[in-house]
Amino acid sequence: MRLALNLVLGALVFAQAARAAEVKEPDSYRTDDYRSPTPATLRGAKAVATDEAEAIWKSGNAVFIDVMPHPPRPPGLPPGTIWRERPRLNIPGSIWLPDTGYGALAGVTENYLRSNLERVSGGDRGKLLVFYCLRNCWMSWNAAKRALAIGYTNVAWYPDGTDGWEDALLPLQESKPERRPE
Repeated sequence: MRLALNLVLGALVFAQAARAAEVKEPDSYRTDDYRSPTPATLRGAKAVATDEAEAIWKSGNAVFIDVMPHPPRPPGLPPGTIWRERPRLNIPGSIWLPDTGYGALAGVTENYLRSNLERVSGGDRGKLLVFYCLRNCWMSWNAAKRALAIGYTNVAWYPDGTDGWEDALLPLQESKPERRPE
């Protein structure tokens, strides 16, 4: 039974990898269907696997940037309704810049991304920035591509994101989004 389960899981992983290899890298940002297979590459950036991401994380020489969207309070809740957001677990030491991975950004969101990248890099456009979200999430791909367009030259994209990190039994911690300007 265990062998059969391992064979099935192996086949699923192989099929997923084969589909990802088939996904062509677009010339521009992905603007829809964000939770779907991503390409294996991002021109100008280094795509890193979990073992590479872990080594970079342990070195302490990079800024890890989570771009997972932050779900807002549901509209139409009656006054006084208690609403608890679902906690976001991310790679320890990361900054969370929610909503910065969409294909088109409002000016205020793009400024939020730019100012936070400037802050965490200390103005060093060569500082290693590692972008992630979840597995099969175009938002981290978009955000890494946007950092390259802004002029950052040492960009890594971790396509397996917190899914791959958790699968490898690496630590996760609860996170809060970086504050937006008032």
